[in-house]
Amino acid sequence: MGIRGFKPTSPAVRHMTVSTFEDITKKQPEKNLVVTLKKNSGRNNQGKITVRHRGGGYKIKYRIIDFKRNKDNVPAKVAAIEYDPNRSANIALLHYADGEKSYILAPHKLKVGDTVIAGAGNDIKIGNAMPLESMPTGTVVHNIELKAGKGGQLVRSAGNSAQLMAKEGEFALLRLPSGEMRYVRKECRATIGQVGNIDHENITVGKAGRKRHMGIRPTVRGSVMNPNDHPHGGGEGRAPVGRPSPMTPWGKPALGYKTRKKNKHSNKYIVSGRKK
Repeated sequence: MGIRGFKPTSPAVRHMTVSTFEDITKKQPEKNLVVTLKKNSGRNNQGKITVRHRGGGYKIKYRIIDFKRNKDNVPAKVAAIEYDPNRSANIALLHYADGEKSYILAPHKLKVGDTVIAGAGNDIKIGNAMPLESMPTGTVVHNIELKAGKGGQLVRSAGNSAQLMAKEGEFALLRLPSGEMRYVRKECRATIGQVGNIDHENITVGKAGRKRHMGIRPTVRGSVMNPNDHPHGGGEGRAPVGRPSPMTPWGKPALGYKTRKKNKHSNKYIVSGRKK
């Protein structure tokens, strides 16, 4: 998918870029596969803000994605590639041979008219899903399960992919996009190929208004707040943060501080940590 710019008619659009959407083949979603998405503006069930800078934005509906891919040995034809406002990746509409329809994450190079299938023992082909134990070492995968039957949780954003490095006993060793080497049980499923819409990372938003359309509100710097509002606040004029290193609004180090629990149960599955 390509990217296009604009004539610099204003400072806002001088560096702004958008996708050309040339891979998108269908504009309106399948009615039976969408549900209304209620906005919560970053608030929890008590009405308290738990995620800052959320609110507003264009009204969107949620597309029901099949992350489980458990409809075994039923071939499906790719009917369309669609845009999904809920994620960075595009989605593919599948028409199964038995008449059922579903959405999946659209892998890179998957085209309308292609046939995909799920289940062990099928071809190693882009878009096919199967347990990791059925794949040869070196296979590039995405939408990886952490618990068999739960549905894919890892490697789902645009342009991402993981690689199957080895199979040892009950586990498969994966190299994730972060560089982390991690064991996943061999019966967990994954989809072959790289997630599509690989140019997404090169898009420049360009202006604040476009962020507001996405439902993201302005972020105020801590250094311009008062001392009771932020650890960086207070002072006369432009003042430094006043602490040895930058902090979050709750007083935790903001740069390079590891927040992962040391006794987390999944630590035993991580061979080497992430590289970035």
